[in-house]
Amino acid sequence: MTPKPMSDASRPGGSQYFDDPTVPSDPVVVDVTLPDTAFTMETDAGVFSRGHLDAGTSLLVRAQVPLASTGDLLDLGAGSGPIALTMARRSPDATVWAVDVNSRARDLCRRNAARNHLDNIRVVAPDDVPDELQFSTIWSNPPIRIGKIALHALLLAWLGRLREDGTATLVVQKHLGADSLQKWLTAEGYPTDRIASKSGFRLVAVGPARR
Repeated sequence: MTPKPMSDASRPGGSQYFDDPTVPSDPVVVDVTLPDTAFTMETDAGVFSRGHLDAGTSLLVRAQVPLASTGDLLDLGAGSGPIALTMARRSPDATVWAVDVNSRARDLCRRNAARNHLDNIRVVAPDDVPDELQFSTIWSNPPIRIGKIALHALLLAWLGRLREDGTATLVVQKHLGADSLQKWLTAEGYPTDRIASKSGFRLVAVGPARR
């Protein structure tokens, strides 16, 4: 889940977020039921949140947060795809870009899109996103444990691709620095507001950088 500018030198403490998994595949299929939709998805070892929908992602996809109905949408760090699947279901006329560096995660996400008959999801590695693309909506459960330097580089790279009328929503654990991340984003020129808090997670809305 790295942006294009990130180099190997920017990967402190957490290579599991950047390297393909070496653990054997052990898939588990789970059902996800939301107030307005439901889907079935395959999860696997070596990919975040095997066998369940994690609490942070659940908070994000269940919240009433802005989601463009058309244009290009981004799930940053898609994993097996629960956020991308939700976006694609709710905005069938939009194109959802599901971005992850983990090839097993990308394979899972592709299979899950096909399993749920969603043809508006594009599953890609970060370098395969067209440079000129801008996003109307970004949703992400970002990889906080990669370390502050890497995380800041990741967020600046992708939030910088928000359209002028776009919105981003991030879900971050409070004890992993949600409040300090909100202050940092604000200092970087991105209007940021906490819009929900539950089970130790913060839901943060981020607007385009002030020019």
